Amino acid sequence: MIPVQAPVSGRPSYVLPLRQQEEHDASELTAYLRRVSRMSQVIVVDGSPDAVFTRHHQAWAAFVWHVRPDPGLTYRNGKVSGVITGMRAAGAERVIIADDDVRYDRLSLAQTLALLDDADLVIPQNYFRPLPWHAAWDTARTLINRAAGMDYPGTMAVRRAAFFGAGCYDGNVLFENLELIRTMRAAGARVKPAPQVYVRRLPPDARHFAGQRVRQAYDSLGQPPRLAAELALLPAVALAAGTRRYAALGWAVAIAAGVAEIGRRKHGGTAVFPPVSTMLAPAWLAERSVCSWLAVACRLRGGVRYGGHRLPRAATPVAVLRRARQLGAAGSAEAGPHVRPVAKRLDRRPPAPA
Repeated sequence: MIPVQAPVSGRPSYVLPLRQQEEHDASELTAYLRRVSRMSQVIVVDGSPDAVFTRHHQAWAAFVWHVRPDPGLTYRNGKVSGVITGMRAAGAERVIIADDDVRYDRLSLAQTLALLDDADLVIPQNYFRPLPWHAAWDTARTLINRAAGMDYPGTMAVRRAAFFGAGCYDGNVLFENLELIRTMRAAGARVKPAPQVYVRRLPPDARHFAGQRVRQAYDSLGQPPRLAAELALLPAVALAAGTRRYAALGWAVAIAAGVAEIGRRKHGGTAVFPPVSTMLAPAWLAERSVCSWLAVACRLRGGVRYGGHRLPRAATPVAVLRRARQLGAAGSAEAGPHVRPVAKRLDRRPPAPA
């Protein structure tokens, strides 16, 4: 087990789960980690191959705690193994969990952590900078999510006691952020969306962006009402085009852009979200109308590929998580074959610090 490292002067902890398959230029990430280490205890949980891990260790060991994921955690979604390892190692009660492309500054870090005074899980808002064309395209998804309720960023802040009180979360799903939110809510944790707190995120390259299209659509399998709406888009557009109802198509385009603009204007979003992403919303919806059907096809073939594994489930249904909490004891005679593993996970507590 990874020992707990005491934070300096009561600073928060910052957990970064990482896996890089090939050696790359890590100078920008190194500079960022050095800055964050002045404000928090940084724990990088690195599942990279040995050569990459060694290079990272040489660059970072002087100012961050650089460790391997706990080998006892064998989840298909390796990010979750990294998060749980980092949470076990964290010495602070307030912990930031962030992907390697997230870039907090002093203000956004302070704003996010301050909200933990009245919450167990805080969900800030990401935005892309710089903004190449594909990042502007993907920002349309963010705007529609904001208008419809909440976007899901690459970072959250959590209270360590509440995290382990919920029994961690399932690492055999694709949409791990949604899984964490649902698990903590099922455990009675106070979850606070913070769409007014903006945290910068670096965009992926265009090749990585292209590879994410179906995988992002697969996330909707964990949200059946949303999936049904997205699946309905393609036949609806085909029917309107086939019957030459061009006015209806025009209204659909205008409505899509209008919904995205609502998301852009909420909580001062115009400061970080460009108008061009509003105009791209109809195109993004057209993309999703196709990719949602491809995601269903992936499910029929056993799941979407991620990190060398096939993941059939996007997220655990809320009802299953709640029932698992109610059952309490793992292996209850009432628990079905799907509920029992969830109940076991939820009943876990972190081992005592080494």
